[in-house]
Amino acid sequence: MTANPAGGTPARLGTRRSTMATTQSRMVADAITERTGRPIELELITSFGDVTKAHLTQLGGTGVFVNALRDELVAGTIDFAVHSLKDLPTVPADGLVLAAIPERDDPRDALCARDGLTFERLPAGARIGTGSPRRVAQLAALRPDLVYVPIRGNAETRLGKVTSGELDAVVLAHAGLGRVGRRDAVTDVFDADRMLPAPGQGALAVECTAKRREDDLGYLASVDHAPTRVAVVAERTVLSVLEGGCAAPVGAFAEYADGRLRLRAAVVATDGTAAVRGDRTADLASAHDLDAAVALGRDLAREMIGEGADRIVAAAFAERDTP
Repeated sequence: MTANPAGGTPARLGTRRSTMATTQSRMVADAITERTGRPIELELITSFGDVTKAHLTQLGGTGVFVNALRDELVAGTIDFAVHSLKDLPTVPADGLVLAAIPERDDPRDALCARDGLTFERLPAGARIGTGSPRRVAQLAALRPDLVYVPIRGNAETRLGKVTSGELDAVVLAHAGLGRVGRRDAVTDVFDADRMLPAPGQGALAVECTAKRREDDLGYLASVDHAPTRVAVVAERTVLSVLEGGCAAPVGAFAEYADGRLRLRAAVVATDGTAAVRGDRTADLASAHDLDAAVALGRDLAREMIGEGADRIVAAAFAERDTP
């Protein structure tokens, strides 16, 4: 399908109102305009996840940041939406499609600590803030002597808890810190060998209705990045087979290079005392071989279930649902 010609009526891009969301949406909009000439206007939308005070573990996490945008897509008030891919449920929404997955940013997690401390140099008993059970689980496996505190809020709010002395450190997505111009606060970065990121972390998702993509949204394909898509499809398949959501203690990371896709995954108990880890590689016909990526993710997840990964996920959800 050919891209829309330069100029014309601006397309309406739906985005959450946060600084990070609008920044990453503007990045996508600018890339589309640069490559196709199509002007884009941002439509700011408030999601339930933005206004609730509850922790994501209490909400289950799945969909709380994307449902309002999806409602606007179905209503036709926006043409497409941009999400953080890790916030997107793995179960497809009726009538909606992932029109594009732009090239991924840094997928790693980052530590922002007082006094420039690295993770290893934090003193025993230091208080670490994070809203992610996945991060708590993997960090506790590395440092059970630290105290992990659930927090919410945007990046500046979380960083402020360190500068105020309320916390000794917080853990945030490295890509997100870069998008809001706060990589200066990073004191340590967790490579995948130390901590696996959330499936899809660092990547963005461009979503629209299936009908609109068929009719007139071919310009969205201009920002699709096949190596990123094939990697995150494998990661999200692991999460789907394990029946987890973004509140599950599941990490997964895939890398595509030279026709091969390597996928690593980990399911870790929230106290760090039990873990199931897996690592598989598959040969792909090309970076567009999504069927092979799905098969790789499915096979690795099933292998991990055979080692008890599903029981760890179930225990984490039971712990979350216990008053």
